[in-house]
Amino acid sequence: MPAPRWVARANKIGLNRVTRYIAPWAPGWGVVIHRGRKSGRVFRTPLWVFRRDNGFVIALTYGPGTDWVRNVLAAGGCELRTRRRHYQLGAPTLFRDENAAGMPKFIRFMLRWVIKAPEFLQLEVVRELAPAG
Repeated sequence: MPAPRWVARANKIGLNRVTRYIAPWAPGWGVVIHRGRKSGRVFRTPLWVFRRDNGFVIALTYGPGTDWVRNVLAAGGCELRTRRRHYQLGAPTLFRDENAAGMPKFIRFMLRWVIKAPEFLQLEVVRELAPAG
């Protein structure tokens, strides 16, 4: 089972406000930029993000029902700032991997044994945007 919703709410209020400044350049992190389905507002969500082939895989530590995931799926993509680069991403695909194969060892351990979050979102790079500042 993914991390409890109360942890997500606490992170949204506190930890995300700090990590969104670190996530655009820290290894294994990124900021997903997405638009609200109902409000139309632009949101920036810091997440664990990993480069794979022609895209990225994001560990869904709170499961696939979170607002940001639903926003990205509804829009058919999002933007991502990671490792000081800025991408437009598309073709979002949810998948499940109980073993967290391909994840770094520490992340695999966290996803399998601590958080117990086997779901992921894969996105393809549509194009690279202007360098992230």
